[in-house]
Amino acid sequence: MSIISRLFLGLLLVSASLLFVPGGDAYGAEPKVTRVDPAVRNGKLEIDADIEFELNQQLRDAAQRGVPLYFTADLTMTRERWWWFDKSLVDTSRTWRVVYNALTRQWRAGVGELSFPVASLDDAMSVIRHIRNWPVADAGDFDQGVLYGGQLRLRLDTSLLPRPFQVNALNSSSWAQGTPWTDFSFMLSDKEKDPS
Repeated sequence: MSIISRLFLGLLLVSASLLFVPGGDAYGAEPKVTRVDPAVRNGKLEIDADIEFELNQQLRDAAQRGVPLYFTADLTMTRERWWWFDKSLVDTSRTWRVVYNALTRQWRAGVGELSFPVASLDDAMSVIRHIRNWPVADAGDFDQGVLYGGQLRLRLDTSLLPRPFQVNALNSSSWAQGTPWTDFSFMLSDKEKDPS
């Protein structure tokens, strides 16, 4: 066997073995909602939720170059009806913005126009991963002892990205990050409905 054919065979074996090696980010944990906890506080139904959501390297690079990233949590709540379609009680969303200012070297995270400084991209993502005290409806809209269902998801909102990145997001699967819809159910007790 000549040296050229040995070299070719060796390269073929190495490239074939690389096909079966996991690629890090591509095989990471899939984003998912791990906990949804509806609670009544001050006459409002509020949502607390925990979400596993890691950014891939392409999104991290874009954020570190100053591209603002938008994350939207979508929430629906329904009451089951045996005689018709389920009654929709809540259909809302909340959007967070994470941005890095290269001049001040500061990360900011927040909802809408309100944002606050954070130490790093991971700290900004922690704000989004741990949703707390999100008011979604008046507690008076819900009856005691009735089972309600809901769905929650979190997604990278590519529609709010700058135009060139929207085009890139359409052509690249790394910009299409989000959790699947996660079902949950809850029932208000007498004490939650009327805390007095």
